[in-house]
Amino acid sequence: MTRYLLQRLLLIPPTLLGILLLNFIIIQAAPGGPIEQMMAQMQDLGSMSSTRLGGGGELAESAHRGSQGMEARLIAELEAQFGFDRPAHERFLLMVRQYLTFDLGESFFRGRPVSELILEKMPVSISLGLWSTLLIYLISIPLGIRKALHHGSRFDVWTSSVVVIGYAIPGFLFALLLIVLFAGGSYLSWFPLRGLTSDDFDQLSLGGKLLDYFWHLTLPVLAMTISGFATLTLLTKNSFLEEIHKQYVLTARAKGLSASRVLYGHVFRNAMLIIIAGMPAALISIFFTGALLIEVIFSLDGLGLLGFEAVVQRDYPVVFGTLYLFTLIGLLLKLISDLTYMLIDPRIDFASREQG
Repeated sequence: MTRYLLQRLLLIPPTLLGILLLNFIIIQAAPGGPIEQMMAQMQDLGSMSSTRLGGGGELAESAHRGSQGMEARLIAELEAQFGFDRPAHERFLLMVRQYLTFDLGESFFRGRPVSELILEKMPVSISLGLWSTLLIYLISIPLGIRKALHHGSRFDVWTSSVVVIGYAIPGFLFALLLIVLFAGGSYLSWFPLRGLTSDDFDQLSLGGKLLDYFWHLTLPVLAMTISGFATLTLLTKNSFLEEIHKQYVLTARAKGLSASRVLYGHVFRNAMLIIIAGMPAALISIFFTGALLIEVIFSLDGLGLLGFEAVVQRDYPVVFGTLYLFTLIGLLLKLISDLTYMLIDPRIDFASREQG
């Protein structure tokens, strides 16, 4: 197990390097970089100024010629400021060297270190991801197990209808429905529409802060839960159904073992393996990608919104900094998932399987 752990840890750096290199090449080929966006904004301002100066007058024409003369020098200054005066391979190597010390650079448009921006947005994404993931697993696993044990019953049928409805409704659409019903959209005004805390949060007591925090989180977390619990419930049910009908379960029952001992002593360990295997992908999806539209709808300034705005603005330090951290976290979670596999079922040996 120790050897396998070391091998996996040694694979993380080249995997990170490959992902960063591939995305770096793609972004270099994409049109419309940050300098082009800045120049377009300046041209818009220049055209507005020309309009105020009189459009076709001599003063307007003089201003236009002056702006054209300064454009080449301004582009050169911006390229030097952002490091685009260097060849692409030098910029990539410099970025990798900085990332080795977790120096993620400085945002082009926000004028702040990327690490500072990520730390600032992290509480929102962690709050959404943590509570929605916890709620999804607390609902889905017990529900899936009970559906498997009562397969074909009335309980299984009506809960399957709820699961199908939950699967069919996108999280952002359910979020809009919750706003209409409970956030002052058309009916009730029980919950706030925006933000993670109230304006007077600092003046509240500890109990008041906790209530205010969960009051703001209720609708966003419910919206994220509805799209996640359906898939996990069906996965849990099918996994337990498959294990329940295997020969070792029939043998255990024939030996006179109780139903609970058969379920939790034999079936549970094997059936949960596939659920544990999908946990890293589920965590990454919920924490960093699934929350994007929810953050926009509820005006929550988290990592999903930060990454989206960085891509739109071509804010490359933020794009690559978040990509680097998300990929690193994903690889570590996958490793933790494999180690959890071994702890749940010691018969699994990934190292011997890879050697074979």
